[in-house]
Amino acid sequence: MARTKEFDPDAALQSALELFWRRGYEATSMADLVEHLGIGRASIYATFGSKHELYLKALDRYAEMRDPVLLVELSQPGPALPAVRAVVRRFATEAASPERRLDGCFVTNTAAELAPHDPEAARRVEISWEHLETPLHSALVRAQAQGELSEDRDPRALARMLLVLMQGVRVVGKASNDPARVRDAAEQALTLLD
Repeated sequence: MARTKEFDPDAALQSALELFWRRGYEATSMADLVEHLGIGRASIYATFGSKHELYLKALDRYAEMRDPVLLVELSQPGPALPAVRAVVRRFATEAASPERRLDGCFVTNTAAELAPHDPEAARRVEISWEHLETPLHSALVRAQAQGELSEDRDPRALARMLLVLMQGVRVVGKASNDPARVRDAAEQALTLLD
């Protein structure tokens, strides 16, 4: 007769996400995961596979938690530019906040640590960035159609610029003790939407 799991796999995955997010992939050992999750190594392997597979599942979970909120914010009816500005400012505020600063963004952290040499991680980073760029682009197209954004602006290029800015503020916000650096950069980028 098969044994039943003595832990909640969903809660364990969330706990692993939090540890990987805080420490990174390389700095998190299997011993760290065993201790943090409070479950045995064999149970981790049986439920999630290798440390790498667990990391990728944690990254998928993170994307599920973050991406839908952004789509809702950018697809509200009415003027589109205020929503775009609010999203950019929220990213900058989060990046500079003492509570969020040290963790940064799990996707951005993965892009810096694993994506250059890990195709599976790189693919997930690209998907996450696409999920950010696409609603930004759609909102900017809508803004242009509604007369909020000048006809001579390229919505795709602006969406890409904002994506790069938003990922950049996450990196700078994580490393800098000066929140004005991040806020000023975001505000300057937003002037391109005027």
